[in-house]
Amino acid sequence: MAPLIALVVGSLLFRGAGWIGVDYFDTWPEALRGGLALMFLLTGVAHFHPKLRGSMIAMVPPALPAPGLLVTVTGILELAGAAGVLLPWTGRLAAVCLGLLLLAMFPANVYAARKKLMFGGKPATPLVPRTIEQVVFLMACVIAAT
Repeated sequence: MAPLIALVVGSLLFRGAGWIGVDYFDTWPEALRGGLALMFLLTGVAHFHPKLRGSMIAMVPPALPAPGLLVTVTGILELAGAAGVLLPWTGRLAAVCLGLLLLAMFPANVYAARKKLMFGGKPATPLVPRTIEQVVFLMACVIAAT
């Protein structure tokens, strides 16, 4: 739920900044890029947080190799995407890449929901609400890429 809140609240705050004169956030796609940056900063840092990293490693489906390395790589990609989505010359491409990353990581969310894994001491989000969240995140990436 925290990533969704970061996306929505961040996008609204950035759009508000556009309304008061910050030219970069003068459109919804640019405001969404700001919201995506906040969301992926939050989730990217979580990949390295001691209380969450183990849960993320456990989410990696067993068919995939080197779960710890995959969590590290995806965390780095999320942080790089958070920076890239804010830069005018890379923002659109970064939004597309973040959308592709969301698609690539979705099987881990499915696995966590189906196995009822714990995430940071709480049950993983059930599959239907998590899928709806994922669609919202993907749509934000699509709009931010325009």
